[in-house]
Amino acid sequence: MSETELQVNREDRSPVTADDNGQPTTPAGPDAIDHAEPVTNSSRTLKDLLRPPQNLAAMRDRLFHVQDMVELQVEEFERYWPYVDNVWVRQHRAGTDRTGRYTTDYYACRLQRPTYTPKASDTPRPDGKPVRKKQIREGGTCQMRLKTVRFDGGYSSYTITRVGDQTRHTHDLDHLDKIKRTTVLMDIARSEVIKGYMPASVFTLMSEDVEKLTAAGGRYLNRNDVRNASQAWRQAHRDPLRVHDGYKYDHGNGIIRKDDEASSILTNGQAQVVDPPSHDAPTLPHNTLHFPLDSRSFLESYLPPVDLQLSEGDMPHVTLAYATSMDSSLALAPGLQTALSGPESKAMTHYLRSKHDAILVGVGTAIADDPGLNCRLEGVGGYGGLGWDGQPRPVIVDPGARWYITPDSRILKTVQEGKGKGPWIIMAPGFAMDPNRIELLKYYGGRYLGLTEFDKKWRLSWDAILKALAAEGIRSVMIEGGGTVINELLQPEYVAMITSVVATTAPTYLGKGGVVVSPVGKLDQTGRPKPVVRFGDIKWQQLGEDVVMCGRPRIY
Repeated sequence: MSETELQVNREDRSPVTADDNGQPTTPAGPDAIDHAEPVTNSSRTLKDLLRPPQNLAAMRDRLFHVQDMVELQVEEFERYWPYVDNVWVRQHRAGTDRTGRYTTDYYACRLQRPTYTPKASDTPRPDGKPVRKKQIREGGTCQMRLKTVRFDGGYSSYTITRVGDQTRHTHDLDHLDKIKRTTVLMDIARSEVIKGYMPASVFTLMSEDVEKLTAAGGRYLNRNDVRNASQAWRQAHRDPLRVHDGYKYDHGNGIIRKDDEASSILTNGQAQVVDPPSHDAPTLPHNTLHFPLDSRSFLESYLPPVDLQLSEGDMPHVTLAYATSMDSSLALAPGLQTALSGPESKAMTHYLRSKHDAILVGVGTAIADDPGLNCRLEGVGGYGGLGWDGQPRPVIVDPGARWYITPDSRILKTVQEGKGKGPWIIMAPGFAMDPNRIELLKYYGGRYLGLTEFDKKWRLSWDAILKALAAEGIRSVMIEGGGTVINELLQPEYVAMITSVVATTAPTYLGKGGVVVSPVGKLDQTGRPKPVVRFGDIKWQQLGEDVVMCGRPRIY
C-alpha cells in the first residue's frame, strides 16, 4: 500500500486530551477545528470495490432512511458516508458551538432541489456544433432532511438524526442510485483510468461482481460514467490506453477475460486478485464476551420491546438484574468488590445490557468497583460492531456528589477507547459541584442531571429518576445495584415500577457480614410479618454453574 493510501486509511485521531486536573485541552472556538464535508479521495482503487466495508448494503440503507439516531465513530462515518453522498447534499453548516467541540451540518435529500431545465444558452457550443441535449434534472419531490453533529472531546463521533416534518423519502434508494453515482464509484473509475487503463476495461472489471457493485450503489453504472469521471485527465494525457492484465479487447464484444490467463489487477506494480476475499473480521478486544444464540431464548419475553415507544410522563421499561450467593449476598462486605457470576452468566449480563438504552447503578457501586458500565458482547460497538450500537448509557445515582470522577476512572477510559458512552450522573440540589468535574464530564460526552423530587424519607424519588430518564429519551433501563438500590426498588412503594427481574444465583455462601438483598419486612393488618414481594411468570435456566431466575414482581 502506498504512503498516500496509508495516510487516507489511517484512523482519525483528534488531538484532544485532559490535563492532570481533568481540564480538557481541546482547541476552542469555531476556527479551531474545521471538519469539512468528505472530499474526493483520489487514492481509491478497485480494491475498495472488491473489498468493501462490512455490511455496506445494510449501512447504506440505514443512512438513507435514518429512522433512528445513528452514532458512528469518525473513522466509520468517513468510511461509509461517501457511499450515500448521491442521496444527501449539504445545505449549510450551522457552525461550531462556543466550546469548539460540536460542529453541526445540515443535509437535504438530493431531490429537494427545484426541478431544473437548462436552456440552450446555458450550454454554449463551438461554431458548427449542435446544441447538447440535456435531460431535465428532477427535483422538488422529496423534503427529507437530516443533520450531522461531530463531537470532539475525550473521544470523537458523528451523530446523525432526521430533522423536519417529513419522516420518509418519497422514493427508494435504488431511484437515486439510478440518477446519481456516488463519489466512491467515480473516484475508483478515475483512479484506474489515470493508471493508463481504458475506460471500457475499467468498467468491465468494476462490473464483474454485480453484488458488490450494487451494494456500493453502482447498479446503474455504465461506460459513460467511467468516461465522464476521467474526461479531464484523458484530455490532458493523450497516451494510448491499455486493458488490464488477464483481459483483452474483442471486436464486437468489448473487453473480455482471456480464457487462458488468470485475471489480476495491477496496483502499485503488485498483482491483486480480481475477487479477493472480503474484509477480514475486525480484531476483537481480548475481553470480548460471546453469548450463544441458543442460550438467549429464555430471556426474550423479559426484554424491552424493540419498538417500544413512550408517551409523555411514561416510565421506561425497568429490568432489575443482579447476582447473589446462595445466602442472598451481593458482596463479602460493604465496599468490597466480589466476583460471583460464572463466565456464562456474565456473558448473559452483557447481552442484557445490549438490549437496554441505559444501565443504572448507585454511587456506592461506582466508588467500590470503578466499573466500566459498558457492554462487551461480541457484535456491539467497540467489540466488532459499528459506532455505539448496543452500548447502554451509564447512569450513576449520586445524590450527594460523592463520586470523584477523574480521567483515570475506568468508565472514562472506556469512553476514550470507543467502547462505551459517557456517564450521566443524577444529583440532588444543594451540593456544590467542582466546575472542573462538570467540564470533564462534558468533555467525555456525559452530563449531570439535577432532580428536586424526594420521597417520604428525603431520598431522591425513583419515580422522578425514571421519568427524568424517559424524558431524556431512555426507553429502557437495566438496574444492576448495589444493595441499597436493589432493596429500595423491592419495597412496595417502588416494586410496581419494575417490569422484569433477572436474578442469578451462584453456588456459594459468602457468610454473615456481607451486602444482602433483603428488603425491609412488612406487617399485615394484624401485626404479623408478611412477604414483601413474590415473583410470577417465572422461568429458571442453568448457565454453567449458576442458576438464573426470570420473573415479574407480584405485590402483596
